[in-house]
Amino acid sequence: MILPLIKTMRLRQWPKNVFILAAIVFDRQLTNPISVFHSIAGLFIFCILSSAVYIINDLVDIEADRQHPKKRFRPLASGRLSKSYALTALVILLIVCFPCAYLLSPGFFLIALVYFGLNLLYSFWFKHIPLIDILILASFYVIRVGAGVTLIEVQRFSPWLYVVSTLLALFIGFGKRRGELLLSAGGSQTSRRVLEGYSIPFLDQLITIVSSTTIIAYSLYTFSAPNIPDNHAMMLTIPFVIYGIFRYLYLIQICKEGGAPDELFLTDRPLQITMALWGAAVLLIFYLF
Repeated sequence: MILPLIKTMRLRQWPKNVFILAAIVFDRQLTNPISVFHSIAGLFIFCILSSAVYIINDLVDIEADRQHPKKRFRPLASGRLSKSYALTALVILLIVCFPCAYLLSPGFFLIALVYFGLNLLYSFWFKHIPLIDILILASFYVIRVGAGVTLIEVQRFSPWLYVVSTLLALFIGFGKRRGELLLSAGGSQTSRRVLEGYSIPFLDQLITIVSSTTIIAYSLYTFSAPNIPDNHAMMLTIPFVIYGIFRYLYLIQICKEGGAPDELFLTDRPLQITMALWGAAVLLIFYLF
């Protein structure tokens, strides 16, 4: 059952944890070997912890997933992975994660506990409450950013990045719910009863608000944050952010996608190129100019 377990751990969603590296990148500490080691180690721990959370989610939703047109093929829902094997793997992952997190930093350990506890509350309760469900999902990204801050001695990290991370996570979350709602409206059964609290026009309004605010917040960061270069070169990265947001809107509204944002970011070439160019521009501006 190794391969079904690996699939349940959702390794393809590990890139979400890259938010942990925001602190070391934007605090300009990529040239500090100790900071790099702590950040990479923290990233790996959060990847393992997030996989443990996915196992819990699939165990909790096993019956509902069996009624879903796609999720019924998941290892636990389809029976290819037994509950006992999944529970054993879950215990092992948690035994590895939390002691290692404490060794890295007590602050990182506390944030890991908060992340895990909030995920449990989400799995059993918050995921069924409209709006609260997406706010909690967005908080997971901000928690990752905060976890990265606890791993290094921060000198120039801007609070603006917490705001931008929150808005971006909300933007993606609303897009995901929109895709799921379209799937449900198309006649497919869905395991999310929280969708009864949403409608396409309502989600489109929220997406418009959050996407506009994300662009404004990022733009303000590029010329008002205290840690950016004095020449305001960071403003040159704004077009990449604008195009990335517009491209995602195109995918969820014109192409009728968005149910699985991780798949969009891993498969859509224009989004990948935009993110690569944005990342390269940030590194050049922060470390070479």
